[in-house]
Amino acid sequence: MCGMNAVRSPMAEVLARRALPGSFVASAGVRAGNRDPFVDAVLAEEGLDLGNRQPHTIEDLEDMFFDLIVTLSPEAHHAALELTRSLAVEVEYWPTPDPTIAAGTREQIMQAYRDVLDRLKTRISARFAG
Repeated sequence: MCGMNAVRSPMAEVLARRALPGSFVASAGVRAGNRDPFVDAVLAEEGLDLGNRQPHTIEDLEDMFFDLIVTLSPEAHHAALELTRSLAVEVEYWPTPDPTIAAGTREQIMQAYRDVLDRLKTRISARFAG
């Protein structure tokens, strides 16, 4: 879960689906966002893609059951804690930089997105290993 479900959380969703086949994995944002073309480009470098997936908000997923919510931004973390006040759902906060604030050349911006993807791969691998 992230602020707008356009960059960090969709990347995490795709990576988690690959790491946890057969598990239910979904991502959402506190607010509606727009699909980010840099996410598509960075995922393509890894042989991954979002397909026709578009950003979701928390409200889109509120009727679903979750064992764990991973939040990637302070805003999402606070929203998840509020959402789960009366639910038996574990909430973990994985502070993750926002690559959309990167400036410079296309390559410098792509590197910021790659760094986030690498951080997410590392966290998912460590958290869900064997």
